[in-house]
Amino acid sequence: MALWSNPVQLIAVAVSAALVALVVDLVRRRKLTEEYSLIWLLCGAALLVLSLWKNLLDVSARWIGIYYPPAVLLLVLVFFGFIASLYFSVVISGQRRQIERLIEEVAIADARLRNLEAAAKSRATAVAAGESAAGFSLP
Repeated sequence: MALWSNPVQLIAVAVSAALVALVVDLVRRRKLTEEYSLIWLLCGAALLVLSLWKNLLDVSARWIGIYYPPAVLLLVLVFFGFIASLYFSVVISGQRRQIERLIEEVAIADARLRNLEAAAKSRATAVAAGESAAGFSLP
């Protein structure tokens, strides 16, 4: 059966190709980094391969025990969605730890700055008090 006579296969190929094109365009416009695009490109490529080679889709479906071969495409999409979610959760967790560390460093630096400002102010007050006691007039 030709690709053009099977509407489900045609739609699957179009959606898979659109996903790959979208990811490439997002990377090109610098909306998505290459690091994060890899998982989406793998997903799109896997869907495209399964969509184009119907025999591979049929064999995969029989091997897994799925009676409607296009459901394998949905299974692959869900699998990559879970993998992407897990990967992004790991990335977000690392960024959260980094943000917490940076917040602590900023708080420590802020406390040091306040201590230095207070020490400078008290020194300036002591110098001014010493000058007035010595008979110098302050402007």
